Amino acid sequence: MPPQSRRTKTTTTDGVAPKGVAKTVPKPAKSSAKAPTKRDRIATELRRMISEGELPRGSRIQQDVLAAMFDTSITPVREALRLLEAEGVLVGEPHKGVRVADADYEQVKTVYLLRRLVEPYAMQRAARRLSPLDIDLAERLVTDMEQAAEEGDRARLNAANYQFHFLFYAKCGNEGLSAEIDQLWQKFPWDVLQVLHDRADETSNEHRSMLAAARLGDGDALAKATEWHLSRSFLALGKHLTGRPVADPFDVDND
Repeated sequence: MPPQSRRTKTTTTDGVAPKGVAKTVPKPAKSSAKAPTKRDRIATELRRMISEGELPRGSRIQQDVLAAMFDTSITPVREALRLLEAEGVLVGEPHKGVRVADADYEQVKTVYLLRRLVEPYAMQRAARRLSPLDIDLAERLVTDMEQAAEEGDRARLNAANYQFHFLFYAKCGNEGLSAEIDQLWQKFPWDVLQVLHDRADETSNEHRSMLAAARLGDGDALAKATEWHLSRSFLALGKHLTGRPVADPFDVDND
């Protein structure tokens, strides 16, 4: 998801590629060829810091500290903070400044529903476009995720997970769709999901199922494996956020 950073020793459940691998992974397509602005670079780094737990939920954001960190004026910092406030990543409070938003179950549910609609479809499209080299790379990324999980290397695990999924999405044949999925990923609370230690083995098995379907070129099976992966992750996250088991809201009979 966001760019790589220093590694944090925390056991996680989902989510940089093995050395020598990252450069071969296609990045998600962008709808614009323009170079990122200072605002965009700051916003991207803040998303990464939040997703990897470097900026905990509820922590205050100091504009002068960010300006010094990025060696810039306060203006692009303020623009980045406004952007993340609009996305719901940050919350502005009168006389208190800006803080990292708490993970809100209803917002997470909305992002999950959108991911369930588009990601299996993108996977299904990608199945017919993957090369044997793509599949081999995907398998190396799954192995690297498993090793990173055992070592408690959150940054490495995060990036390998992102690269695994977007290896497929970049092959879906629709650049705009890949870019939209990337935006949804930026809104998902990966930092919260990563503290759910009992998801580690399940996640590995789910990735292996997706890999097996891709190796067979079975788009329907790949889509179903992706649906299962997304639903299991959401249900674990929903239980953590609400303190009780939740029903899958993708089922139209569940509210």
